[in-house]
Amino acid sequence: MSTLPEDQLNQLKEIFTRFDLDKDGSLTHLEVAALLRSLGLKPSGDQIHKLFKNMDADGSGTVEFDELVNSMSSHMMNEEILVNQQQLMEIFRSFDRDGSGFITPAELAKSMTKMGQPLTYRELSEMVRDADTDGDGVISFKEFQGIMARSAADSLGFSL
Repeated sequence: MSTLPEDQLNQLKEIFTRFDLDKDGSLTHLEVAALLRSLGLKPSGDQIHKLFKNMDADGSGTVEFDELVNSMSSHMMNEEILVNQQQLMEIFRSFDRDGSGFITPAELAKSMTKMGQPLTYRELSEMVRDADTDGDGVISFKEFQGIMARSAADSLGFSL
């Protein structure tokens, strides 16, 4: 049985369903790669192949939900995700200049300009609107994670 708390199990089920593009109850090699990247992992092709092989316990050539849960329950996988979450938090903090726990439109504009990517008011408004899922006018860490996950999936040609 899984050692993951119920909320993580539910979150994993939601992610699994989102990446099961053909809705057959299993994930292909490409779907697993997109899922891992959405979690903030950046495995190489070889690492994905090795992970996929380890996840696919029954050797079916696809990963079913229970196989994914078993893989995510492993100490090594949780540690990697934790490390990547810490890296994501560091990036978030670099945008959250006043340390409030939120990225304001002004902070986003300053950070983008500092990175050599100045934004027009319209671009800035669109970025905040896309990221700000709760409509409070600022970007929380959870919203930032969502944007980063969508960005990783988009780069692989998937949509969330």
